Amino acid sequence: MSLKKKPLPIGTEFFDELREKECYYVDKTGLIAELLRSQAKVTLFTRPRRFGKTLAMTTLKCFFEIGADLSLFEGLAISRERELCELHMGKYPVVFVSLKSVDAANFTRAREQMGSVIAEAADRLDFLKSSERLNDEDKDSFRALRHYSMSEQAMTDGLRTLCRLLEKHYGRKTVLLIDEYDVPLQKAFYAGYYDEMVQLIRNMFAQALKTNDSLERAVLTGCLRISKESIFTGMNNLRVLTIADPRFSSYFGFTDCEVRQFLEYYGLSDAWDVVREWYDGYRFGDQEIYCPWDVINYMDLLQADPQAPPQNFWANSSSNDAVREFVRRMDAGSARRELQVLADGGMVKKRIHQELTYREMYTTVENLWSLLYMTGYLTSAGKPDEDGIPLTIPNREIRAIFADQIMELFREKTRNDGESLKQLCGAFAAGDAAGVEKAFNGYLRRAISIRDTSVRKARKENFYHGILMGLLAYKADWIVTSNRESGDGYSDILVEAEDGSLGIVIEVKYAEDGDLESAAQAALAQIETRHYDEVFADEGIENVLKYGIACYKKRCRVELADG
Repeated sequence: MSLKKKPLPIGTEFFDELREKECYYVDKTGLIAELLRSQAKVTLFTRPRRFGKTLAMTTLKCFFEIGADLSLFEGLAISRERELCELHMGKYPVVFVSLKSVDAANFTRAREQMGSVIAEAADRLDFLKSSERLNDEDKDSFRALRHYSMSEQAMTDGLRTLCRLLEKHYGRKTVLLIDEYDVPLQKAFYAGYYDEMVQLIRNMFAQALKTNDSLERAVLTGCLRISKESIFTGMNNLRVLTIADPRFSSYFGFTDCEVRQFLEYYGLSDAWDVVREWYDGYRFGDQEIYCPWDVINYMDLLQADPQAPPQNFWANSSSNDAVREFVRRMDAGSARRELQVLADGGMVKKRIHQELTYREMYTTVENLWSLLYMTGYLTSAGKPDEDGIPLTIPNREIRAIFADQIMELFREKTRNDGESLKQLCGAFAAGDAAGVEKAFNGYLRRAISIRDTSVRKARKENFYHGILMGLLAYKADWIVTSNRESGDGYSDILVEAEDGSLGIVIEVKYAEDGDLESAAQAALAQIETRHYDEVFADEGIENVLKYGIACYKKRCRVELADG
């Protein structure tokens, strides 16, 4: 009888909840020891979304906070650092805030949401209202922070005020934790109130991080390192640890060893190759890192269905605006060739600017390269040098996001090219293989292909299959289906005229050796041997055309079956 396994930490980003529920936990508490040994007063960690920033921050809260349940750390790496634990564990008042909820469509509402964040932090410190160590003026200041409609001055001073009151109450300086500091700036940029939000956060941070005598240390997390001139003006005590920094590199995301142990624990070791192909490939400092969000969610699928294919969990949790804008900007000239190199699994060397404001992110293609690197859509493929950092798409999941955006742009452009589409579809209907070949070759030359040389043949065929499906959809009176059961298998593409006057069977092959003619003939042979055309006979359609199409890079060969 197998032992019951610990539950997966699905959707659990709070350390105390994760430990209390006895979920599987990948031990990252070494971060605490490394942080304590550093001398920085204020530390900012920048990592892409879904790499465990909030879990790291709640871990720090549980460790430092006076009155915390110290048993949560039993058996973990930090518990072996006895001297550090004796000096710091459960020894500090803590102010913890997350700014991820400040995402309103206008500044008035965003300001109210920021007020709610401060008010909720004050509510968690309710004991201060009756503290004998606070005078009446202190208590008035505390009460002013418990309303989301607090004054501008109270909001700006709010974090520093809480730190000051906690120091008076406990006689110890305060640890301040600010999670997802840049989310309000991102939302403000897209919604059109960026300047107002920059001013508000700059003033708050100046009070909380620069002129705060009650501060023991502060830790912030975010996706991006916003330019110092924008937010962290004059803050000389700030240390920024980006994805390029080798320090703390293994504490956000999973290492290969951790993933192997994780899979082995749940009896899923056979899935390692797929997990690695889809969710590995990020490089933080000198470490190769997996996205933990994706690994955990895919393992949850595998527990229910051991044959479950990998899914794109990242795409489902973001708008992917940066990739969309990047693909549009790169679809011309020499930049187009660089995008094709990335799409083919290659690398492009670029200089990265890690200090940008949101206003600068989309102003140039050069800044877009930096944005994609910092947000995880591109990753380092080796050591940087004087020419820049070699960049590549990290894995299959992110490659699929690029592929979707490339195909969407291709579809938009072809929809505006009605005459060429009319010629292509007309050639298909007329049995004009040469005309189909000429037209399809024209589209292939203009398309940015996602045909990574390292992927299996079937996936390369999917790219060409997808292009054809999009092109044939131009004909409003054609019913175009993909992988439909017919005869003794599943044909690539079936086209049926609504009036029943025509049926078209299309089989697509990728010519690995470049022999297009042989591959096209093999496609025709598959149509015949598997009787893909029988579906039309069953529906009484007598006029049936059968096409074998072979593709290789930017070329194709089209063959029409006799009779």
